[in-house]
Amino acid sequence: MKVGFIGCVQSSYRILQTLLNQKVEGIEVVAVITKSESSVNSDFVDLAPLCRAHDIPFHYEQSRERLDSLEFLRRYQPDVIYCFGWSYLLDKEMLNLAPLGAIGFHPAPLPLARGRHPIIWALALGLEQTAVTFFRMDEGADSGPIIIQEPVTIVAEDNAATLYEKILDTASLQIIDVSQQLATGKATFVNQDHSKATYWRKRSRKDGLIDWRMHAEDIHNLIRALTYPYPGAEFLYGESPISVWRSKLSQKLFPHYIEPGRILVAEKEKMLIKCGGDSAIWLYDIQLNFLPQNGECL
Repeated sequence: MKVGFIGCVQSSYRILQTLLNQKVEGIEVVAVITKSESSVNSDFVDLAPLCRAHDIPFHYEQSRERLDSLEFLRRYQPDVIYCFGWSYLLDKEMLNLAPLGAIGFHPAPLPLARGRHPIIWALALGLEQTAVTFFRMDEGADSGPIIIQEPVTIVAEDNAATLYEKILDTASLQIIDVSQQLATGKATFVNQDHSKATYWRKRSRKDGLIDWRMHAEDIHNLIRALTYPYPGAEFLYGESPISVWRSKLSQKLFPHYIEPGRILVAEKEKMLIKCGGDSAIWLYDIQLNFLPQNGECL
């Protein structure tokens, strides 16, 4: 089975690397479409060096010249297209290029949580489980029939980096199974129940702005959702946005009449901030070039 591969992020790299290193009998990656740079993917990875190392033809897509990508892939006559970690939907011609169609990957329990930034939203919302789903792509967003779905547990200690790694570990195992099923003609697809579909929107910078009136647990979830490889949660100190990468819930409770945003403890490497209700949160890895004072209000 000849595979055409499309991707430009960390998950794309890991899955392509798995396919190349495992060398599953009867499965060959014949061509790759990637990007040389990206301003929209914080986990961007150029797949070209991996392609060169394995002597695989590759093409850098230009967003305004997508027809060139179609013609490039068509030359290699793939039986299936794998598209993992791409910032826009494939058009109808690309979806129909390969006899087995195009296979996508989404780190969520489809039909729930279709759309953008599923790792970030799962953590920000405090969910305790997500999933890794492979599906046949159609013209909708994450709406095609499912070939395989595996649950992934989210524990309290997880953040964006650790959850991403769990998802990649799961996907790397699944892609071998998916490829073998497709290559042997044993793949079965289950249509999604569209009546149960939910959608997550694209995250904007304002979604990462901390409001101290939130409960400390919600702020903690936001911080762990936006830590590396993502751009970090922020709070305002005066008019300046300050990034914070790590936090811990305070076990001590504080009176409601202490207003949210009050600095309770200010030290060189951490701060304790009063939040909504009686909660408070410790902040670590804060990008500050000065030390606020105890009692200040953010």
